[in-house]
Amino acid sequence: CPNPSYGDLNYLVSAVMSGVTTCLRFPGQLNSDLRKLAVNMVPFPRLHFFMVGFAPLTSRGAHSFRAVSVPELTQQMFDPKNMMAASDFRNGRYLTCCAILRGKVAMKEVEDQMRNVQNKNATYFVEWIPNNIQTALCAIPPRGLKMSSTFIGNSTSIQELFKRIGEQFTAMFRRKAFLHW
Repeated sequence: CPNPSYGDLNYLVSAVMSGVTTCLRFPGQLNSDLRKLAVNMVPFPRLHFFMVGFAPLTSRGAHSFRAVSVPELTQQMFDPKNMMAASDFRNGRYLTCCAILRGKVAMKEVEDQMRNVQNKNATYFVEWIPNNIQTALCAIPPRGLKMSSTFIGNSTSIQELFKRIGEQFTAMFRRKAFLHW
């Protein structure tokens, strides 16, 4: 959708937030609460900036008619186009990440796929944090989908976003934009 409406953006944000809070609302395998998430995802107090992603990305009102497999979900999860922030993980390294899958999913298949992703993209993960991918499963899929995954990543590539915001702020501040409202 080239020109999304506020309703489209709201749908996207609500889908991601629903995925992030799934473990708090539904029972599941390897569920984690927000405290566990913070403990496992933040290696140092100052490195606490998360990027989130969602798969499969479908437009509001459109339901997925073809079944998505776990390998497709994991591939989409790590795709920069599925991230909610315009930042490419290939320009940084993952410190930690968490995959929250919803729907009828086999735990072994998820673990195998996560191991494959980590082995295939080893250069994008720091080596000094072992077992830095956390997974959680919930059998209840989101409305309109058979299976979905929410991705939470703590990556050094978030610095791109901060640099971009800093440059935009500096440009506006130089012109004294919005100072005297």
